[in-house]
Amino acid sequence: MLEELRMEVYRANMELPARGLVTYTWGNVSGIDRKRGLIVIKPSGLNYEDLTPEKLVVLDLKGRQVEGDLRPSSDTATHLRLYRAWPQIGGIVHTHSSMAASWAQARRDIPLYGTTHADYFYGPVPCTRDLTPQEIETAYEEETGNVILETFDERGLNPVFTPAVLCASHGPFCWGKDAAQAVYHAVVLEELARMACQTEQINPQARPAQDAIRDKHFYRKHGAHAYYGQG
Repeated sequence: MLEELRMEVYRANMELPARGLVTYTWGNVSGIDRKRGLIVIKPSGLNYEDLTPEKLVVLDLKGRQVEGDLRPSSDTATHLRLYRAWPQIGGIVHTHSSMAASWAQARRDIPLYGTTHADYFYGPVPCTRDLTPQEIETAYEEETGNVILETFDERGLNPVFTPAVLCASHGPFCWGKDAAQAVYHAVVLEELARMACQTEQINPQARPAQDAIRDKHFYRKHGAHAYYGQG
């Protein structure tokens, strides 16, 4: 079942260790077949060297396991919450990549300091509030999804224009039109997190880039009249 999506999600998962975004089993990628209402996700705690397309787990949007003998990722409920809320996304990735997770542990947004950031994210990468003890105890993974949605709703953010979030004290979630693009955004996010940290080390009083620079760089790649690349 879903052989093409399985292969896509498998390749996206294998990109994480290849790009240095995960240590041991710290990370997972999923993808969704919107027509069938099914997601494919990495099994929980499985070493990447042991992963195959056949070992990926298939679930419906209510979290019921449709195919696969292994338990799905422990972050599955977070993935499902985002898929249900945002029909425009087709892939999700979660990592504990060191620089992005460091900003999450500091409970700080990543400011938009320059054009590299603006090429991919229209504004700061947001950090959520802390979960309450009750949220942690009752339904931690689902509440993680809820606090992501709360952050985007309260700030009026477009998940297509801001395809990543930092969960406070935890780490990043990224998404895209498919699993491959979600991982691409995770790679970019890690580099932006590193650059922002270095910017503040060089100049602790650094200010965000001008709005005009943000708009120019974002919309020349993503706007209605985008002209970056070969079309």
